[in-house]
Amino acid sequence: MKKRAVFLGRKQQIEGVYSVTSRSQLAELADVYPEVVNEDNVEEHAAALKKVEVAFSTWGMPTFSQESIRRYLPNLKALFYAAGSVQRFARPFLHSDIIVVSAWAANAVPVAEFTAGQIVLANKGFFQSAMRSKEARSEASRYARSFPGNYNAKVGIIGAGMIGKKVIELLKPYQLDLIVFDPFLSDAAAEQLNVRKTGLVELFTQCHTISNHLANLPATVGMLNKTHFDRMLPNATFINTARGQQVVESDLIEALRAVPTRTALLDVTYPEPVRPDSELLKLDNVILTPHIAGSNPAETDRMARYVIEEFRRYLQQEKLQYQVSLAMLETMA
Repeated sequence: MKKRAVFLGRKQQIEGVYSVTSRSQLAELADVYPEVVNEDNVEEHAAALKKVEVAFSTWGMPTFSQESIRRYLPNLKALFYAAGSVQRFARPFLHSDIIVVSAWAANAVPVAEFTAGQIVLANKGFFQSAMRSKEARSEASRYARSFPGNYNAKVGIIGAGMIGKKVIELLKPYQLDLIVFDPFLSDAAAEQLNVRKTGLVELFTQCHTISNHLANLPATVGMLNKTHFDRMLPNATFINTARGQQVVESDLIEALRAVPTRTALLDVTYPEPVRPDSELLKLDNVILTPHIAGSNPAETDRMARYVIEEFRRYLQQEKLQYQVSLAMLETMA
């Protein structure tokens, strides 16, 4: 007999991530409840939910307290989340001994691809030289030639979690000196990744390009500040695809003003979007993108595919690859 299943969230987001093909595959594997359930209609579907054993969701996952879980989903055994971070909602499920699976590994792929591309371009001085070329080509050429290119350039990776490791993997074909700050990365793991561990201050002091992949945790708020940005090399590039709150924005702005040949590539800010009067909008050495590093609509199908494969393993009682634990939430994004 097929296990009873339900989609939790908003219909538009569920259908945006779980394609028609993905939903058909799940329908072959489980008895999927015909309605998408969220905070607005949970009471209406309460009776049917009591029989549900597995749930599927994505961005827009409703939050449930342990009491709500006992009331509406008393027989739930596993929650499969086709998106990245589960920090916002996972703990009540985990405290209720419900398996939580996240497709964070799938969402890490486009972020890492986006970042690796920026690193390769940053090492060539692409971003500011491209803008300067419109006004003074010779000056733009001189500026670009002050960069190391991608031969033995020092690249700093802040955080070697799922995304950081994927960035390192994508940069392997290049002859780069990869330097990593991550207190949780063992010496053996660093050796296996072929990277060099260092302190955060040393990383900012040494590296031509620096990419932030810190986990989104209270402990990382404001972690990157004046102590670090003031030590950036004269033509260094700072890339942020993690979270804006990890950066003390005023300190970054001050460092960029002090040395205009430095560059910041910011896909995330705090607040997001930036305020209309933000100095980030006024500085020529700041490149802003509208939080596009993660999965685009066509790329979200990868997350659904990861979740479906995990569900197959769950049905076969095989070891799950992307199960989240309470301990993992202390360090993961």
